[in-house]
Amino acid sequence: MSDREILSTFKYVSRMKQEFMLSELRDYLKEEASLKQIHQTLIPVLFDLGVDIIPEDDDFRIVRASPVKQMILSEDEIKKNEQFFKSAAVSRKLERLIEQYIEKKTGKNWDDIQTMEKIRKAIRMQKASYWNESSSRNISYEKGYSVLGYLAYQFPVYFTQFQYLLYEMAKDGLLKTRMKIIDVGSGPGTIPLALIDMYNRLDDHKAEIHSVELFDENIEAYNFLVPQYAAVKSNVTVKEPIRTDVSKLDVEKLLDNVDLIVFSNVLNEMKDLSLDEKAGLVKSMAEKLSQDGNIIIIEPADKTNSTELRRLTIMLKKIGVRIYSPCTFLWSGECTLENCWSFEQKKDIKPTRLMEKLAQCDEPYRYINTDIKYSYAILRKDKLAKHFINLSSKSKFARLSQIEKHSKKRINVVCSVMSADLGDEKYKLFRVCDGSSKKAVYAVIPSHNLSEDNDILTKVPYGSIVKIFNVLVKYNEANDSYNLLVGKGTTIESQYVDENETEDYNLSD
Repeated sequence: MSDREILSTFKYVSRMKQEFMLSELRDYLKEEASLKQIHQTLIPVLFDLGVDIIPEDDDFRIVRASPVKQMILSEDEIKKNEQFFKSAAVSRKLERLIEQYIEKKTGKNWDDIQTMEKIRKAIRMQKASYWNESSSRNISYEKGYSVLGYLAYQFPVYFTQFQYLLYEMAKDGLLKTRMKIIDVGSGPGTIPLALIDMYNRLDDHKAEIHSVELFDENIEAYNFLVPQYAAVKSNVTVKEPIRTDVSKLDVEKLLDNVDLIVFSNVLNEMKDLSLDEKAGLVKSMAEKLSQDGNIIIIEPADKTNSTELRRLTIMLKKIGVRIYSPCTFLWSGECTLENCWSFEQKKDIKPTRLMEKLAQCDEPYRYINTDIKYSYAILRKDKLAKHFINLSSKSKFARLSQIEKHSKKRINVVCSVMSADLGDEKYKLFRVCDGSSKKAVYAVIPSHNLSEDNDILTKVPYGSIVKIFNVLVKYNEANDSYNLLVGKGTTIESQYVDENETEDYNLSD
């Protein structure tokens, strides 16, 4: 019995019947075929065919799925997610799975003294490699304790930060009721586990997760953790990871019409690839997206990796992969800023029990990692953007590309807020951008000037567009950047500008 005939017969029966048992398919086949053969043939394609498969005794119930639509979160789903982010943490069930994996790998209790010391050593080595910014920097997870160190230290943060992004995408209407997802460089399953965790707070949405990973130790951890955690709720299907080097990935062999592709903290570790080659890889993966699909690239918030991500996304923009967020290009032309350091910051997470156990030593600070800071980009094939304003050439706002002309003058600007508060008690400091900057620009509010007219800058979400009126431009020679000094007479609004507002944007000479 050929796979083609099984597939053709299945399509015919599924069109006729809303629901049926898989064993019934044998009544329509011309030749004999076992239930096992039928199941093995169909399981890779059932999600694409728009049907759900439900184990039932020694058989499987096939149910035609509802049509794919835009995911619209219910009030209850929003409430559950908002509650999670108020005190985000790795769930106790997942914590225990990780502890069980440590016990499986070591043959000892997860909190064994010697095991804890070996994990501490692995964490110290990873951190040392991470902060080595030379070309020889190499972070590897080929060994067992390297993976355990990652699960103990990096995993909780990466696990949580992706859920922030996924939730924002859901609220923006970028997700669907039925999602096909590829996680590139999956490691021990961080992104699949984060997806499963969030889907546990959703009602009846479906996802199928495909992963790409090279190292056997990571795949072993993935196969222990991900299927067990997915079993909590049957609306998430996980596939065996594709074992291959991401830099040598044969993109043509990957599935088509993908709804979401994720590069989470992986491109920065691919030191053998140039920026052009990384852009080529992402561009080739974009060809596998559905027309309204998304790519997420997430990198650490440190200056080196964050600025490298911005260079990569601008390069991708030039070759046709469009930026949905966080960057907004308010004027025509290209961004030429070489050193754009921009990152998102969220509330710290709760440390896991494993993390707290590792911190029971002479240098506890080395093993506690709870800061949620990350740089990211969401990319698409279409022109959709999170924020969009059509500013005419007659708008009364100064372009940041021409800010040097207005040094020591008061101007009006429209820009995106691209950081949390980077300042101190004396000054509130925010990175701002309009997509045209040649040098870094910051909005600065001295604490004594903070008022109801300008404190909106301290409240708007990352990436939001604001209008700033009557602000003083000052050049910062030490950092070769510009400050927009907010004074008593400065007003700030967080709303779209009226493109019909006319010049002249220069308020003082």
